[in-house]
Amino acid sequence: MYRSAGLSDPGRVRRNNEDAFHVDAERGIFLVVDGIGGQAAGEKAAEIAVNRIRTRLERQTGTVEERIREAIAMANNEIFQAAQNNSEWRGMACVLTLAVLENGSAVVGHVGDSRLYHVRRGAIRKITHDHSPVGEREDSGEIGETEAMRHPRRNEVFRDVGSEEHAPDDANFIELQRIPFEPDAALLICSDGLSDLVTSAEIRRALEQNAGNPEGAVRALIGAANRAGGKDNVTVVVVEGEQFAPFEPAPSVRSARGFGGIAIAVLATAAVMAAALYFTRDLWMPKPVTIRPRTLTVGNGARFATIQAAIKEAQPGDTVDVMPGEYRELVELKSDVMVESQVTWEAVLRLPSPAAAPIQPAVAAQNVKNAGFSGFRIAVDEQAPPATGILVIESNVLIDQVEIDRAGIGVDVRGASRLILVASAIHDCRSEGLLMSGPVVASISHNTFQRNKDGLAARDGARPALVGNVFEKNPIVLPPEIAMDTVREHNFILDARPTAHGKKKE
Repeated sequence: MYRSAGLSDPGRVRRNNEDAFHVDAERGIFLVVDGIGGQAAGEKAAEIAVNRIRTRLERQTGTVEERIREAIAMANNEIFQAAQNNSEWRGMACVLTLAVLENGSAVVGHVGDSRLYHVRRGAIRKITHDHSPVGEREDSGEIGETEAMRHPRRNEVFRDVGSEEHAPDDANFIELQRIPFEPDAALLICSDGLSDLVTSAEIRRALEQNAGNPEGAVRALIGAANRAGGKDNVTVVVVEGEQFAPFEPAPSVRSARGFGGIAIAVLATAAVMAAALYFTRDLWMPKPVTIRPRTLTVGNGARFATIQAAIKEAQPGDTVDVMPGEYRELVELKSDVMVESQVTWEAVLRLPSPAAAPIQPAVAAQNVKNAGFSGFRIAVDEQAPPATGILVIESNVLIDQVEIDRAGIGVDVRGASRLILVASAIHDCRSEGLLMSGPVVASISHNTFQRNKDGLAARDGARPALVGNVFEKNPIVLPPEIAMDTVREHNFILDARPTAHGKKKE
């Protein structure tokens, strides 16, 4: 048969755990779910998914493939309806990966960027495809695993379970495949809290070093993710075949027999090395120096007292990690550098008083690429003049899990910029919560816009894609080429309707 174990951990940064898992070794059902929506909403989506999928898979009618499709679709529609009926859960969704074992194979159902790996004979293979822009680039070979893990946009997904209604056979919804599950193989299912921080080679080693002890393997992998920063919830499920064991490669000199054969092989190898050194002695060069991405910590007692000082020193691929506290400074983002709050919304940016500095945005990105800004709260004092929270000009930027309170314009995006705005809350701004002007291409996903003068405005050729956002007590101003029915279908508009042709609804 097989051995299995599962474990979930909130990580070192987040207070709540929006991941969930299910292990049913008797029926061969294994599932990992990663909730989306923040706080109670993400946890609720994961809870609904586990309960609905488990219930359908335990009812063994139809083929395994049919059961998986129906289970995921039922979970999807139940999450969607629950969000429709409860304003506190608006915008919730999840991503998930599950495997059902049957007759020496595993049937895998998958939506999003959680993953399933297959490990056998010293090799590891990623079975699922990440339904995300960065994941697609990694799967195609355009970027490597390490670059994908540190990419500022690694958290964006374009498929999820729960943001819109689906039928079991809808195209571009459920990825479904059947793979062999050999007696000497192991399967690992995980949330991106593991795969964003631990390489596939490290995953393989942890499984092989703990072969026969799946409980030890999941503990080792969660420990590795937390040692690497633990910036997200991390969930791991391991399933081992009964013969799974560390891989031992065969001897490299197969024809050598006894001492004499070994001696001949050693002498032959030495001769080849000597010849190589002779002919290349004038071409010898030292090994190249590898510069590894770093984490630069900002805060009381840390190396850097200000965020901008750390950004100035950061190199491409580095992360600026900001401790909880209040910071009064202009943050200027940098290409290929991620700026993150250690604890969501507990690193607070406040604009300097107008007496000390001219009115300026809290965060600026001008002519930068692949910059990221995550987890901060931007607050403007009520008596201060209206200033922009985040200004983006001709740049390529990810804004993730940011709160903007009482700014002039929450996020102002101009020119040929590319923006990803996800899981953020923009409220009580004196003008637009999000303003896009010019040929802006934007993915606006699972955000909340409340009580702004305008929730969102797109002008002069801006092209936003809107999915899973909540709009409350603020109008939306969109160009006529964006279909209003599509906006209503894919977002939650509580007490205001989209306004076409750039005119605000009175």
